[in-house]
Amino acid sequence: MIDIHCHILPGVDDGSADMMESLNMAKKAVEAGITHLYATPHHLNEKYENVKSDIIDSAVRLNESLQQNNIPLSIHLGQEVRIHRDIFTSLEKEEILTLDDKGTYLLLELPSGRVPTYTQEVIYELLLKGITPIIVHPERNKELIENHKLLFELVQEGALTQITSGSIIGQFGKNVKSFSKKIIEHNLAHFISTDAHNIGTRGFTLQQAYETITKTYGIERTFYFKENAEQLLKNQSPTVEIPVPFKKKILGIF
Repeated sequence: MIDIHCHILPGVDDGSADMMESLNMAKKAVEAGITHLYATPHHLNEKYENVKSDIIDSAVRLNESLQQNNIPLSIHLGQEVRIHRDIFTSLEKEEILTLDDKGTYLLLELPSGRVPTYTQEVIYELLLKGITPIIVHPERNKELIENHKLLFELVQEGALTQITSGSIIGQFGKNVKSFSKKIIEHNLAHFISTDAHNIGTRGFTLQQAYETITKTYGIERTFYFKENAEQLLKNQSPTVEIPVPFKKKILGIF
């Protein structure tokens, strides 16, 4: 399996604290059936800064340690970029790292409590530059939970989304689990990943999530998510189903 979102790089954010923990996380990932893992540390989330060059250096060191310890896991390049007005300046400065540094897909994080007013503008401009933003864990965003239509509009604009495996199996509560289900049912989800931060509370639950998806929607839906991750690895376009708009809530009796 391929996991496109994980905080496994040592000592750079709120994920792995050191190389030993990174190796332990890698072992757990392998045990969970993961073969390829994108290391995607936080960048400009008001707490951590991890520019492109630093991530590349750290990923090289981690891959070397994995080989030395005979851990069969391939680490790929990535970055979880908090959306900000100066993102295009950051791109020009070579601070932003697209997936595998191929310039085509970018993990984009929204603030947990809101969707900035300039979000659609940033998505539009990124697409013009040939970069498709993948909005990470939209199911955990407070404003999107309250306004489903806004997520539909972002996907219709051309953004893709990635749901966290823990959200699907209920690790973030009933509301997040319920919204995750709605996102999938309305063809607004394109990838499932762990967003793993450790081997405990935020671990590698990708297989459990896929089992839940298979049980709820059938094996074809699980194949859809797995194949989309494989397409990213090949730097090819994932399958994007036509998004289904949310029905308007009707109040009162007519």
